[in-house]
Amino acid sequence: MRIVVNGQQAFGAAVLEALLDRGEDVVAVYCAPDKEGRPPDPLAEAAREKGIELRQPASFETDEARAELAALRPDLMVMAYVTLFVPEPVLNTPTHGTFQYHPSLLPRHRGPSAINWAIIQGDATTGVAIFWPDDGLDTGPVLLTKEVEIAADDTLGSLYFDKLFPIGVEAMMEAVELVRDGRAPKIVQDEAQATYESWCRKGDAEVDWSRPARHVYDLIRGCNPRPGAWTTVGGEEVELLDCERVDDDPGAPPGHVVAVDGDRLVVAAEGGAIAVQVVRAGGDKTAAGEWARSAGIAPGATLGDRTQTA
Repeated sequence: MRIVVNGQQAFGAAVLEALLDRGEDVVAVYCAPDKEGRPPDPLAEAAREKGIELRQPASFETDEARAELAALRPDLMVMAYVTLFVPEPVLNTPTHGTFQYHPSLLPRHRGPSAINWAIIQGDATTGVAIFWPDDGLDTGPVLLTKEVEIAADDTLGSLYFDKLFPIGVEAMMEAVELVRDGRAPKIVQDEAQATYESWCRKGDAEVDWSRPARHVYDLIRGCNPRPGAWTTVGGEEVELLDCERVDDDPGAPPGHVVAVDGDRLVVAAEGGAIAVQVVRAGGDKTAAGEWARSAGIAPGATLGDRTQTA
């Protein structure tokens, strides 16, 4: 089959490499335009290195974009981490259409920050879906899914890079085989089970220490490393990265520092506590205990208080 890869970043590059390793006929790569002052996209770099035709349109919503794709005579387009909207006339141009990777078990967690929200909402499992996109947002029929466990200590970073990234590449290759063999299903998503969340942004990542410790823990993990869960100390913001959950109720008001214990900063939440191990303050990562001591934060101090210190 004549395959077009449309994607970005390390995942897009990994999918391209996997297709080439299998001997697939990749006739072109589509990637977002280069941004001035930023390094080239890894997928764009991989296409250049392999001598594959690279196209970087600013939009797919033009007759020209569709005509250029049609001129390649593609049998299939695979979309691996795409941020530019691709309308149905373009999606349907290849003989066998277009399928796309999404890092959740659709129809749950439609939207751009699916991995963050699965952890933040306390899901026990998530996975990847390979689906046939349409003009909706992650609403097209599903080709296949792969499920993974969300471990108690998984973060956004570990869940993606250790689990959803590699299993996603494997699922994309499996989907190519199913299409080639004429066995690729189109399973309509159950709208009654659908959820949608928008971007997980800084405003979503502020810690509310009055919430149960489990919820605070899930928020910190789901925002690590980005956008970074955060709290305030004397009006100054600090990001909370690596942490542990302490189930024993320390009997202190939510947000109160219980202990500065070696590298850890232990903070009370509802019904338990969070032992923060790493923070980012002033742009630099540091051990939470070391940062607390340097900032003069001792047991009894309150986090989440926006009052400026004198």
